[in-house]
Amino acid sequence: MTAAEQLTLRLLSALVREDVLGLRTRGTVEERPDGPWLVLADAGLAVPVTPEGFQSEYAARLPLLELGGHQLAGRELRGRELAGRDSAGLDAIVANLAELADPEDLPGWAALAEECRQTLATMELHEQVQPEVHARLTDLYGADPASWAGPSAALGHDALAAYLDHPVYPTARGRAGLTDAQLRSYAPEFHPAFELRWLAVPTDALTTHGEQPLPSWWPTPAWLGLGDSCPGDGWTTLPVHPLTVGAPLDEALAATGLAGRAMLADRRYLTVVPTLSMRTVAVADDPACHLKLPLATASLGRLNRRTIKPGTLVDGAAGQRLIEAVLDREPRFAGRILHADEQSWAHAGHELLAVLLRRYPAGLERAVTVPLAALLAPAPGGRLVLDDLADRFYHGDPLALYDALLELLLDWQTTLFGYGIALESHQQNTSLVLDADGLRLLYKDDDGPRVHTARLAATLGELAPSPDEFDDARIFGDDDRALTDLFTTITGHLCTASLAFGLADHGRAELADALALLRKRLTEAVDRIGPVGDPLRTDLLDAERLPVKAMVTAGTLLTKQRSGAADINKHYTSGPNYLLPNRRTR
Repeated sequence: MTAAEQLTLRLLSALVREDVLGLRTRGTVEERPDGPWLVLADAGLAVPVTPEGFQSEYAARLPLLELGGHQLAGRELRGRELAGRDSAGLDAIVANLAELADPEDLPGWAALAEECRQTLATMELHEQVQPEVHARLTDLYGADPASWAGPSAALGHDALAAYLDHPVYPTARGRAGLTDAQLRSYAPEFHPAFELRWLAVPTDALTTHGEQPLPSWWPTPAWLGLGDSCPGDGWTTLPVHPLTVGAPLDEALAATGLAGRAMLADRRYLTVVPTLSMRTVAVADDPACHLKLPLATASLGRLNRRTIKPGTLVDGAAGQRLIEAVLDREPRFAGRILHADEQSWAHAGHELLAVLLRRYPAGLERAVTVPLAALLAPAPGGRLVLDDLADRFYHGDPLALYDALLELLLDWQTTLFGYGIALESHQQNTSLVLDADGLRLLYKDDDGPRVHTARLAATLGELAPSPDEFDDARIFGDDDRALTDLFTTITGHLCTASLAFGLADHGRAELADALALLRKRLTEAVDRIGPVGDPLRTDLLDAERLPVKAMVTAGTLLTKQRSGAADINKHYTSGPNYLLPNRRTR
């Protein structure tokens, strides 16, 4: 199947899942000689589908859309790869669907069409370079990814993960406005190394946080050749991603009144390597230190900008302190749940003038650290990363590795729920740490939790942080629904169930067995926290339908005013509950 056909399948499946144009709720399933079709009769629209079960009853089974009625007279359009990078078939599908949309939403459909073009180009580029990148990773770290130990080699797993599609968002591999040359130079799937740019800023223009001293490699203005322009001690240097230099940086400096005051060094300095998130880079000579830097691009939707809002730095640091307060009360997780330090940050009051210095815990030099997002990625040699890890650490049994992950991850996340906390710790922010001592979990990025105010106060007492320590007022609430929604969509769908379905898709386990194991471990974890876990039992284990992220709708197709999404990453539709015993088929 070509890249365009794969992308068309993912796009049509997402539109069905999110009920775009009423496909799911107004459509009916019609059996035809070739199989079932989802038909929206009043729009003359039909999609060939197959039972799916993971977040949606149906998914597209062919890269095909049928549009009947006056304009197209039942003509069929196929998303296909034509000459080179011609996405005419996919463009036609999006354009003709847009004609059925509300006129107010046409800018969103145009943006979706551009996302599809960008993603198709990236997918084709991935097909071209993946063997070369795999060979280079093997040269750097060895032939067996299960032996890629230490913080530097962990970046190799990030590179492998970048070739996989997101479990929900169909055009996740696209990045708005970036050329092939820019992707090759800065994107994680190419595993490049590059040097940063640096900006000297008057210290009084910065808001800073963190008690630890800056690393010895952090430059002074004089070190960067700015000694004459920035004399004295009243200056601080900020790293700037090379992709932000130019018009985006100039506009940010003008908006903050720093144009003509802050000085951009001509000298490039500090070699870094991109992580899976791209805007976060690891320092090549000190890879336990990462720098999260704003980028003037978007991914996972046109509204999902890769900048850094200053408030998220406040929330991330406060979120880390909250997690550490729980860990202090739960000694059985000591050494098993690890967390990056995210207390050191600075910003100049603009989402393009900010930096987070993330420090990873010591003791990972001999451990294999793998984001959950990499487990189902192809490894050098053609096997899955999961296979290599299972061979080394779990006697060749992928399901045993999955079980060990479930036990610790669900125990930890339900324990947090008992305190009134749900984390947005998705498959990119959660990593397995494997060594001779077994499996641990490593977390980062706690800027988007949901907290039950009263339960947190009751469980942590004086250790409970005040809501005033956080910037985003949406974090705190008075009921469990926001927590169970977040737990379900992140810990449930993205971190655990997506792996169960992936194991089945790759023939590593029977789907019924993997889902039965997930339900068993989740039930045990919910039982362990007692009555406080009842909302999880009701809203996740036993519910007929589960919340599902509507990321295309909220992130691209509709404005926030049209979608009503207070948070585009926490805007939901619903799907079938695959955890119910009678749903364990596909």
